[in-house]
Amino acid sequence: MSDVLIETIVPVTHDLGDFKVRRTLPAKTRTMIGPFIFVDQFGPARLAAGDGMDVRPHPHINLSTVSHLFEGAIEHRDSIGSHAVIEPGAVNLMTAGCGIVHSERSPQSTRADGPAFYGMQTWLALPDGKEEIDPAFEQILPNRLPLLETPGVRARVIMGTLWGQTAATTCHAPTIYAEIMLESGARIPIDADADERAILVTEGGATLDGAPLMPFLLYLLKPGVTAPLTATSPMRAMLLGGGAFGTPRHVWWNFVSSSRDRINVAKDDWKAGRFPTVPGDDQEFIPIPEIAKTVSYL
Repeated sequence: MSDVLIETIVPVTHDLGDFKVRRTLPAKTRTMIGPFIFVDQFGPARLAAGDGMDVRPHPHINLSTVSHLFEGAIEHRDSIGSHAVIEPGAVNLMTAGCGIVHSERSPQSTRADGPAFYGMQTWLALPDGKEEIDPAFEQILPNRLPLLETPGVRARVIMGTLWGQTAATTCHAPTIYAEIMLESGARIPIDADADERAILVTEGGATLDGAPLMPFLLYLLKPGVTAPLTATSPMRAMLLGGGAFGTPRHVWWNFVSSSRDRINVAKDDWKAGRFPTVPGDDQEFIPIPEIAKTVSYL
């Protein structure tokens, strides 16, 4: 391990046939980095003609979901009546708060040719005092997400403030999140302001302060250290983190909370049909699993 990197998390890879999903959080060694409590990277892939992604309605509590695409499109519907199609460069922020149900599907317009599928899905725990806020949804278009462009560098700020630029996306807790694209030989400094920071390379080659970064691994950075990210080939990476949480969070399936009892209530509510339905997508749902694949270990 270098003087800059203090921990490496190897993803658990789920092969779904048409594409792979690589999950680095929650991990056995660490549940959170800043407010980030769930980090999935999916694709790149192209589904067969006529196929599509269909994530049926399912519930969340006490978190925000953040969707960001590199390629493709996803149609979002939720139980507060939101309906939006996200495309590359934008961000969808859905705040579950006291409870929300949503679905994510490939738009019909993309299915005939076979939809592309490549991007990031992350969850952010809501901080103390805000876990049970009202559910909400917002889509932030690219013109409200600052793009830093210098020779060989394109870096989009998705949440928070980085490189002196602030995204319009709502932050319920101190958060940084950015997509970084570098041409071979280009470099960009990684700001040191956040309590906790991590980098995940999704394609190409890179080093951080000279230490090589392997694709799909999540690298946790030492606090307070500014280090250059340098491309050894054309590359894309995600920078994420924010303020450290003082209170632990628990994860079980799609539920996050500081209270295990609250998660148990949510389980019972979903089994009993007490969550609201999704307008325009209320004929299907994902049943609660006997054993959840997504859990916190600590």
